[in-house]
Amino acid sequence: MASVISSLRYLLADFIGEDDDAPPFLPEGLPQATVPIASEGIHLLMHYQGSSYAQLYVDRVRRFVGRRGVNEEMLGQIARLLALRMSYEDPIRIAQLKLAELESTPGDPRMPSVDVRKFRLDELIGALPAAVAEPALDVLQWAGWTHMRVSMRFSTKSRWGVRRLKIEASLRRWRLFSVRYAKERAWVERWLHMISRSLEKQPSAAPAIVQTATMIHGYGDGYRRGLSDWHAIIDGLAKPTFDGVLPLADLAAAIAEARAAVTPEPRQVALKRTIAEIRARALSADPGAAAG
Repeated sequence: MASVISSLRYLLADFIGEDDDAPPFLPEGLPQATVPIASEGIHLLMHYQGSSYAQLYVDRVRRFVGRRGVNEEMLGQIARLLALRMSYEDPIRIAQLKLAELESTPGDPRMPSVDVRKFRLDELIGALPAAVAEPALDVLQWAGWTHMRVSMRFSTKSRWGVRRLKIEASLRRWRLFSVRYAKERAWVERWLHMISRSLEKQPSAAPAIVQTATMIHGYGDGYRRGLSDWHAIIDGLAKPTFDGVLPLADLAAAIAEARAAVTPEPRQVALKRTIAEIRARALSADPGAAAG
């Protein structure tokens, strides 16, 4: 509940204009080796969404500072991957990056370019505030158009192209009210929760849980497949192990085996079969768990 309240506080601060340009302080007790990683994350999220959003990042990292079982390497990986997931790729982000490219080399005639990206229609609608997006998504679902591909041009070759990028980038203020952000926030919190549960139940598996964040990236079908694969592994192996209903002595190895079975096909046939085999082996080795 506290994490939800803090997220809402930062959302409202950004929306009503109370956000400032001052970066948040690093968490107290942060190991020196993690300082540059967390500093880079703060800088990234300041540009991505603003100071209050960067503060949310700092608060999330702080949960693991000084925690038993979290060494410098693991904390650095949490800080790095958290920043990447909190700066998820949407049309607003792509517009920001195109403008940053243009501003980094002013006057360079080689710099102007056109970048064409293909999104699913539900992704574009999902970037809008939920009050607008949810009714529209219901209509798309009814019409069977949610998976329709839409091409978007991100151009710096003309004044109109640059102006359009600025308009798109300015929509970041609405990002925290979007359907996509609500889903990303829920995913980040679940990932962090699974890391915490691993530290309590099976500390040796915590680094593997941390690294599962690399399964999710980009946008479109690849993003959705990665998200679906992640949930399949967490729901099929990690959560039942932490709940005590699946006797996996080496969860890290099981996660590695399942990840090796991930393929681009959307039905997850190989992954589901591998998870089922891992579960069957664990339960057959401990009949008492199966009976319970």
